[in-house]
Amino acid sequence: MSSDDDMTAFFQLHRDLPREGPGEAADVAWAADRAGVADTARIVDVACGPGGDIAALLEAAPRGHVTALDLTAHFVDAARARWLDDPRVTLLRADMASIRNEYDFIWCAGAIYFIGITEALTAWRKALRPGGIVAFSEACWFTDTPSDRAVAHWRQYPAMTDADGIAARISAAGFETVASRRLSGAAWETYFGPIDARIAALRPGADVALAAVLDEAEEEAACWRAHSDEYGYLLSVVRPASRSGAGKG
Repeated sequence: MSSDDDMTAFFQLHRDLPREGPGEAADVAWAADRAGVADTARIVDVACGPGGDIAALLEAAPRGHVTALDLTAHFVDAARARWLDDPRVTLLRADMASIRNEYDFIWCAGAIYFIGITEALTAWRKALRPGGIVAFSEACWFTDTPSDRAVAHWRQYPAMTDADGIAARISAAGFETVASRRLSGAAWETYFGPIDARIAALRPGADVALAAVLDEAEEEAACWRAHSDEYGYLLSVVRPASRSGAGKG
């Protein structure tokens, strides 16, 4: 089975899904509130996928502007189809490691692991306007003794750590945490619900490549539902440490 077959199968499953990872509008609202995002803020949605968070980002800054970028053309096209006529939104096919221009608020839902927390924050610092804030969600262990099934599921991400490890990587980049919280079960189901429905629709008649992708997605959802007390995503709101007065909330 070729890599082309794998990618074709992946997009059969993920085509036109509303999100590419756990999250909900309440996450954006909470992070924007903790960050003190102004209603005129310039925001960049990094690795935006199909644009599942753009509406919530616009809600946080209704007189501002959202630049949403992703390296996957299919996702950028999907987001453009929805937001093409809104002058408050710019969609770009671009690398999340090289953000151009400067922003008041950098939002990254579930994708910072592609670069690494320390590496991403270090690279993004130059893209922050004075007083700018970054918010990102990252896979996080909630226990020191995860089950074998959870460990096996996350084996492809050996750098995964716990809340203290995430905080250490934030600090290593010269940032400090303003606030952090776990993503809710509702945020995960907002992602898994549409995938469940798509799996059920595609399962009959699926070829070998597609069946393998469906099996993997099915196990991802089943594993989290069985072990959500062991891992999830931690949403962190952070800023350059040169500013004083940080605290957790």
